[in-house]
Amino acid sequence: MKMKLQKILSRFQKLHPKEIDLSLDRIKNLCTKLGNPQDKIRAISVVGTNGKNSTIQACYSILKEAQIKCNVYTSPHIQKINERFIFDNEEISDNELAALFEKVEEINENQPITFFEILTACFFYKASEYPDNINLIESGLFFRFDATNILKKNLASIITSISKDHFDWLPSTEQTIEKIVFEKTSALLNSNIIVAKQNNKNTMSIIKKTIEKNKSNKIYYDKEFYYSKNNDNSFYFEDKKGCINLPKPNVLGQFQLENISTAIATLRILNLGITDDHIKNGIQKINNFGRLQLIKSGKLKNLVKDSILLVSGDHNEDGARVLNEYLDSLNCNKHLIIGMMANKDHKKYISYFKNISSITTVDIPNQPNAIPGKKLEDKFRNFSNLNYKESIEKAIKSKELKKGDLLLITGSLYLCGEVLNLN
Repeated sequence: MKMKLQKILSRFQKLHPKEIDLSLDRIKNLCTKLGNPQDKIRAISVVGTNGKNSTIQACYSILKEAQIKCNVYTSPHIQKINERFIFDNEEISDNELAALFEKVEEINENQPITFFEILTACFFYKASEYPDNINLIESGLFFRFDATNILKKNLASIITSISKDHFDWLPSTEQTIEKIVFEKTSALLNSNIIVAKQNNKNTMSIIKKTIEKNKSNKIYYDKEFYYSKNNDNSFYFEDKKGCINLPKPNVLGQFQLENISTAIATLRILNLGITDDHIKNGIQKINNFGRLQLIKSGKLKNLVKDSILLVSGDHNEDGARVLNEYLDSLNCNKHLIIGMMANKDHKKYISYFKNISSITTVDIPNQPNAIPGKKLEDKFRNFSNLNYKESIEKAIKSKELKKGDLLLITGSLYLCGEVLNLN
């Protein structure tokens, strides 16, 4: 069955000469043929640069605790395509996914459409079978011309942290944070807009200005909702409905509190019957797959023995910033293995990391758009304890790890997938 899925996906990739072609015409045409399934669902749309998946996973975990059924659409996948398709609180099986793909492929009649667009149409088509479920939908590259932006109405739009990324998809004269904010937020629907904590006041100001004419009910971090961390890693959340003292969530990193708080603010504003207990229990069961994920057992974990092994897909400068904030809070030696895609600002990314014991660059297998590890090593040459290894396993074995040391593998979600597959 996996071979069958691969053959279908290969056909999907040949339907359009470009991997990404920012336009809504193709997805609208296909969805019209499918009976406009996107008009039959209840959706929460999530846009931004960082924290989209983590915010969705926090929402999903709390909703499940409240016995509310969900469909979830995220991208990219880390290990298998099925991860992108959750229906009725279950990841779709290989058989069901192949049948869904074949049905939509047949209706598309070989018309040009990008890979992401046809996957999005498949999600909408299947999601319409569950009209009472809440759909948690992650936008792709930007949003204004993103395939997920064909809904006529939704329950809410969440704006997570926005920062500089994907500049290669913008004209050289428009590679600014203002343009990125415009692409991600100017086309949001008129419903509820929840704006997460941003990495600086300027970005929040640009967001406010961009959406000021949108007539949605707007909920801003530090104005309509707020959180603070307690010394025991529990935290405090407050919005206009009141305050909650919350236990330590099961995910690592201060930045995850930002994502969790945004999820809580969203679900409380929607009056879905979410109780404090649903929130308290839900935030201790979040799936943090590939995001500061602790590897507790497996082939690669055996190589590091008594050291701590983490994998995290952070791949842009803001991701590097919050990742280093977490690392800086730890009292141990920190070793990094990094592989990245070619279109990232590698020097800016690495500039955020301080007090690192060693860095090893690697190639990302099966990714033609990745930067070769040797070239990445050259870009990181200001670091003293730096080397290159051609494989993840050789990179791990090259580290002189002591008990209690931390080894973090990061730089790309694609690298995360390879690590988890190897493990």
